[in-house]
Amino acid sequence: MFKKILIANRGEIACRVIKTARKMGIATVAVHSEADKDALFVELADEAVCIGPAPSKESYLVMDKIIAACKQTGAEAVHPGYGFLSENAEFSRRLEEEGIKFIGPKHYSVAKMGDKIESKKLAIEAGVNTIPGYNDAIAGPAEAVEIAKKIGYPVMIKASAGGGGKGLRVAYNDQEAFEGFSSCVNEARNSFGDDRVFIEKYVLEPRHIEIQVLGDSFGNYVYLNERECSIQRRHQKVIEEAPSPFLDPETRKAMGEQAVALARAVNYESAGTVEFVVSGATKEFYFLEMNTRLQVEHPVTELITGLDLVEQMIRVAYGEKLPLAQADVTINGWSMECRINAEDPFRGFLPSTGRLVKFQAPAEVPGQVRVDTGVFEGGEISMYYDSMIAKLIVHGANREQAIERMRDALNAFVIRGISSNIPFQAALLQHPRFCSGNFNTGFIAEEYPQGFDASMVPHDDPALLAAVATFARLRYIDRAVQIDGQLAGHGRKVGGAWVVVMGGKQYPVAVQRLEGGGLEITHADKTYRIVSDWTFGDLLFQGTVNGVPICLQIERRGLRYRISHCGLQVEPIVMTERAAKLLSLMPEKLPPDMSKFLLSPMPGLLRDICVAEGQEVKAGEKLAIIEAMKMENVLKAEQDGKVKKLVAKPGASLSVDEVIIEFE
Repeated sequence: MFKKILIANRGEIACRVIKTARKMGIATVAVHSEADKDALFVELADEAVCIGPAPSKESYLVMDKIIAACKQTGAEAVHPGYGFLSENAEFSRRLEEEGIKFIGPKHYSVAKMGDKIESKKLAIEAGVNTIPGYNDAIAGPAEAVEIAKKIGYPVMIKASAGGGGKGLRVAYNDQEAFEGFSSCVNEARNSFGDDRVFIEKYVLEPRHIEIQVLGDSFGNYVYLNERECSIQRRHQKVIEEAPSPFLDPETRKAMGEQAVALARAVNYESAGTVEFVVSGATKEFYFLEMNTRLQVEHPVTELITGLDLVEQMIRVAYGEKLPLAQADVTINGWSMECRINAEDPFRGFLPSTGRLVKFQAPAEVPGQVRVDTGVFEGGEISMYYDSMIAKLIVHGANREQAIERMRDALNAFVIRGISSNIPFQAALLQHPRFCSGNFNTGFIAEEYPQGFDASMVPHDDPALLAAVATFARLRYIDRAVQIDGQLAGHGRKVGGAWVVVMGGKQYPVAVQRLEGGGLEITHADKTYRIVSDWTFGDLLFQGTVNGVPICLQIERRGLRYRISHCGLQVEPIVMTERAAKLLSLMPEKLPPDMSKFLLSPMPGLLRDICVAEGQEVKAGEKLAIIEAMKMENVLKAEQDGKVKKLVAKPGASLSVDEVIIEFE
């Protein structure tokens, strides 16, 4: 077996590979940018080599620096993870020329399958079902519009070298095709160094289902069942699960056999994924692409099969045979993965960067709860790389148990200092359509057309949250009394009548202390006996309500308390009647008028300004492009106007609400 391998990646996946290598007795080398010098994966590796500045194009995408690091450290093989150079045929070929093993498929397989245009042609030759479309590179946006009209809207505009939702747009008309083509080209060039784009028909009511395959150098192939990846936002996966609640055994077998046929056609060696779009109405399936690398969502396959896919990749690269045949592949229970990303679901999922003031993951339980992450408390979430903080994976005997375990784990996940999509993930997990399994890739757009708002997730017992808010407020008062050194009974009143204001609605509550500790809190005809050793300042409220265990997150913000439970986030104010009267007398401070400015909605790099000073602009017209966390974000005019001044310049690093353009 290899003595030492180098990981040409960063973050969560680098940590993931290191763990398996350590289990196998293999030493590891981490390469890192200057921005990642204190990252967790650097600390975990046996050796580390700095390969350049923060931008990926100057560090993680520079082949010469990675090959030099291999020679410097004596690494015999390279695991590319996913993203960066993982699907770069030239990188695989150069490693081979240097006598360094690439822990992935051979360069010719990467070249054939990593190119989405060529892979579609090969799929047709291999007898794999494919989607109608235009399979050659497109010269410009005008040609893209003409092609789209011939195929028929809606269409998907896709970067040939794309992946992970980058370099992909759906267009429903000529304008969207024109603008989407340009955005795809720019995003693909920046993310993959390849700006070729093609177009294919967008299948309505589609489900995104992928087949995991394994192949070795002896001609052995297996498919490891499927993963359901239809819960997506902006074509990026949000929740994945295995198996799919949609497929029947016959369709699974047909898709698996076509995936293996494609892998066999290109002599594929390693782990790879064949992605299909499946019609929700007819169960007809069509080849989308093949990812010639490990997938972000690979853990759900590991938990239902019992295989370590990273280990299999390493063993195949070393020259070993696959340890199983197709008849040995089974489905054990149900697994689900939530991608915990640094983004604010309450502000249109804008990227959120900064320091992780608090990072407390739920406890890992073998066979039930797993957390794959590359961050730590006190670390920085950088604007230079993708937004993933962690992957939360659970396993259950069936889908219902997996969903329940995921809900509990999300409720116990504490992140402070930056925003995360955990509230949105938790809301999805209790949505009736998700729970029923009746969804497709348009689910999020259909159910949240105006974006996500916690008020859209009604709690089954809001009075319970009001009671917990009261408990939190009174516990804070108790603590203040102790700190002040006041005698018992001489502090502020903690019993009696209180009012909780939550979501604009008032919840009058009556409070009594319980013998032996705890509080009895009554609202209308509901009474809650809350017992907990929770102290103010703790992040997680853990205790019992009427004898039933409960776990919530509570943040204090002045008199306000943000309570997180099952996807609902509310900010109650607990007050006495007198405090309510005083609050109503306080003058309202109006925010400054910023309507004449284009502000940056996120931290990021200002790629381009699309207008000039003195120019008349129309509502919907493109104004600027900001790149953040490897995604291109287009800012458009909300109303007609005239540009007075360009305040920021292309290339500037912007902070949130920084002025870009001033209007007359």
